[in-house]
Amino acid sequence: MSEGERRQTTIYDVAAAAGVAPSTVSRAFSRPGRVRAETAERIRAVAAELGYRANPQARALTTTRTGMLALVLADVTNPVFAEVVRGAGRACERDGYTMLLAETEESAEKERAMVDRAQGSVDAIVLTSSRMSDAAIRQIAKVEPLVVLNREVPGVPSVLVDFEPAMRRITEHLAELGHRQITYVAGPEASWADGMRWRGLRLATEHLGIRLRRVGPVAPTVAGGQTAVVDWDDHRTSAVVAYNDMVAIGIVRRLAASGVRVPEDVSVVGFDNTPVGELVTPALTTVAAPLRALGETGASNAIALAAGARSRATDPIRLPTRLIARASTGPVRG
Repeated sequence: MSEGERRQTTIYDVAAAAGVAPSTVSRAFSRPGRVRAETAERIRAVAAELGYRANPQARALTTTRTGMLALVLADVTNPVFAEVVRGAGRACERDGYTMLLAETEESAEKERAMVDRAQGSVDAIVLTSSRMSDAAIRQIAKVEPLVVLNREVPGVPSVLVDFEPAMRRITEHLAELGHRQITYVAGPEASWADGMRWRGLRLATEHLGIRLRRVGPVAPTVAGGQTAVVDWDDHRTSAVVAYNDMVAIGIVRRLAASGVRVPEDVSVVGFDNTPVGELVTPALTTVAAPLRALGETGASNAIALAAGARSRATDPIRLPTRLIARASTGPVRG
């Protein structure tokens, strides 16, 4: 690995080596008067040994708030995030904040690196569909005001879609149309939301006596949906529930190219109610998630934490959903 490719040393590395909390390392560089002299000296020595350099912009901003909020996105090309960004932007505008956007390309490593660079330069951070581990997220929350969207992390403030009722309503809708077999096309393996959607679907199908199988994981894109059709074709079911709308659209397109009719031969359901779902033929049955409210609530709470509000992170904020039935689902043809 070249020097340019080597991971930068972070405050977490320094903290581990010095035997202190990450927040103590942060204070040693930003507010040295709040750290015992011998502790600060040890931290600086360890930092020098590891090659850690504090962000100069962060040092310049230690005595005042920056008026900036970082919104970290998994994939900027996913239309789901457009509404999340718009909602977060509304909260920032209302509170006089500037929003900094960062994309991680579904990579936990890139996400962590971006958060490390943002620390000290922003007042608060909102992680959207984070791919990092719970431990890494909790570590960051000890240093910066942090809110997580579409992910529940014990001890960290979070805002998420209420997945279980959503998956139950999808299952009930398909059962009402006579479907007794459903395939779920899973999204990214590191996606917490994917796990919750699968769990909700399992509970609902078990309750209604519907057979359920799973294929994937696939990328949360149109191309990902297209690849899933091969696995579905090996053991066909009369209905398919996709991780999101983009995956569902890929499934519909690949099925059409293969001569399989939707919904006459198979019903397809998406998730998120992105605008493109109405533009495909047939129009996509999907779950409307309150994406704009998700972004606005998350950003508003993060800004409040930056202003000194105390977090009650015992329970996440859960936002309701609704099913939108369109032409991609229909009755089973005998």
